[in-house]
Amino acid sequence: MPVTRKFPMSKSDKLTYLALGGAGEIGMNMYLYGYGPVGKQRFLLVDTGVTFPDMDGTPGVDLITADPAFIAERADRLDGIVITHAHEDHVGGIGLLIDRLNAPVYARRFTAEIARQKLEKMDHDTSVVREVEPWPATTDIGPFTVGFVPMSHSIPEASALVIDTPQGRIFHTGDFKLDPTPLVGEAFDPDMMRQIGAEGVRVCVCDSTNVHSPHPGRSEADIVGNIRELMKSAKGLVVATTFASNIARLKTLAQAAHDEGLSITVMGRAMSTMIRNGFATGVLEDFPPIVDPKEADAIPRENLFILSTGSQGERRAASAQLAGGGFHGFSLKAGDTFLFSSKTIPGNEVSVGRILNQLSEIGVTVLDDSSGLYHVSGHANRPDLVEVHNLLKPDCIIPMHGEHRHLREHSNLAASLGIHAVIAPNGSIVDLSLPKPEVIDHVETGRLYLDGKVMIGAMDGIVRERMRMAIRGQVTVSLLMEEDGTLMDDVWVDCLGLPSPADAPGGLSKFLEEEIEQALMQASRKVLADDDGVERVVQKAVNTSTQSAIGKKPVTTVLINRFET
Repeated sequence: MPVTRKFPMSKSDKLTYLALGGAGEIGMNMYLYGYGPVGKQRFLLVDTGVTFPDMDGTPGVDLITADPAFIAERADRLDGIVITHAHEDHVGGIGLLIDRLNAPVYARRFTAEIARQKLEKMDHDTSVVREVEPWPATTDIGPFTVGFVPMSHSIPEASALVIDTPQGRIFHTGDFKLDPTPLVGEAFDPDMMRQIGAEGVRVCVCDSTNVHSPHPGRSEADIVGNIRELMKSAKGLVVATTFASNIARLKTLAQAAHDEGLSITVMGRAMSTMIRNGFATGVLEDFPPIVDPKEADAIPRENLFILSTGSQGERRAASAQLAGGGFHGFSLKAGDTFLFSSKTIPGNEVSVGRILNQLSEIGVTVLDDSSGLYHVSGHANRPDLVEVHNLLKPDCIIPMHGEHRHLREHSNLAASLGIHAVIAPNGSIVDLSLPKPEVIDHVETGRLYLDGKVMIGAMDGIVRERMRMAIRGQVTVSLLMEEDGTLMDDVWVDCLGLPSPADAPGGLSKFLEEEIEQALMQASRKVLADDDGVERVVQKAVNTSTQSAIGKKPVTTVLINRFET
């Protein structure tokens, strides 16, 4: 039994919840709990996740995090950061944001190791990470007493959080499923959940990802037999891809291949790192022998099994490289077998489809999740959510980890069970102190982009300008002028990402140089003597000329160099 703390409490103290990321979207999880007098609340931050960019909306961006501005401005009152598990959408931003948050990080051993690696990669002090033991052990973090409750998921040591406060118990599920046989990691324990609920749960903040799935979730153990049968019948070189963090699946795939006499090699840094971390932290006790890719080329193709990264179509990952021609000296041939032991995350359909088509062109036999034979979800389905709510018996449910349609449907599910629910997408401040919690205020939330080595705001205009250049092309104009505006040399124009009109023998650049010179010759001396005036003349000439010639208005940059006499 956890030790109950005695909390001081006054009528002016409020207990609040605020999602900065992850509510109304899938990814970038970041949740904030506050307790104390308004304006003096102490805070607990749960998760600092990332999501991944796409070429349509965020070209050139490396990673995206929720903007922590609200809590960063109150960092002196942030008592701790709690990480529920080691998936990128929960821990991936810790190295990018720790300087702004400046608080200790609490996590279980496996997750703590991943968090330290994120910090080390960004040259931050790793001593801020503090390892905790699982429930019923608890940790005091400011006015909060936090327990890490083992939950089954698609990564080891996923944890829900029991957050005890002077105004009641919060149960924050994190990501979870009800798996009695997860193979690697801890099984779901209904008795533990029932006991936690019996002690009273004021609010359950709950994963909503699979609320629309009507059938009970399946266990990781359910697909072992199917994978074994596949390995027995697979032809040629056999490749499988899945989420790199799903250590249980990696082990199942590797063991099935090993049992059929295949040698195993792992291609992709993320998978190798996860397997290594699994051993280092004790969550992975054994794994079939692995052959280094540099040595695997000596093994006959029909005797080899490759675990490859890139189940979501990532262009630089091993799966995309293998489908596109080769990786580490290996290439695929007609008759080989490629298994996607994963679900395509919404938004990644085009990227995954590109790989599927490339494999089809080669003649590779492709197996995916459509049959339901080789993958099970890591999230609780609708009947599983019902079971958890019945075990915990919370006074209130706040759906999280889902798009808005998921939050609304989960709220409807709670209502059908007679439980009060609050739909609180990102930016909604919920007062948990009220007899029936409700949204009392809203704050601005947003995104930060990792662009190369620099963190930029989504509204800074940098990515928007990049998109404008990608869509419209770019024209750079260079002028050398006297102080009075007389041209000292020919206009120089460079065009990027723009076609040349068929009736312009010298190309678009030459055509624009002539048009700009004509426009400048017609401008007044007053305009030519002013840099802003010259820039307006040139931009108008470029827009008019390119619109007429090729139907585009490019982004134009004008460089004016004046010779002082």
